[in-house]
Amino acid sequence: MDQRVKSALWVGAQLRLCDVAGRPATVLRHGDDDAGAIILKIIGANGQARVLAQTTAPEGGLAWHWPLGAQPVPEAEAEAYIARQVKFDPDLWALEVIDRSGEYLPDGRILRQ
Repeated sequence: MDQRVKSALWVGAQLRLCDVAGRPATVLRHGDDDAGAIILKIIGANGQARVLAQTTAPEGGLAWHWPLGAQPVPEAEAEAYIARQVKFDPDLWALEVIDRSGEYLPDGRILRQ
């Protein structure tokens, strides 16, 4: 059985970790507290965004993937992606992290493109 941390707890922990590291972070969309999927919008020094979304790894378990590719895209493109996903999954969380250093990545496995 795959044990998951509740979404609200994970998001709260990320907000705290970002605060400690001096990275501004905010909840763009509050999803289901228990099991809502999470999308991260990471804003870099150039003002462009990278998007990471939770997924299920091929062998099972949670992982992250780059739905728009690993390269930065205009922030409007990232926002449009999140808006489309919310229409598909109303339980979705969206978290924005401003990471000028380019060092922020969530814990867990990140699938290659």
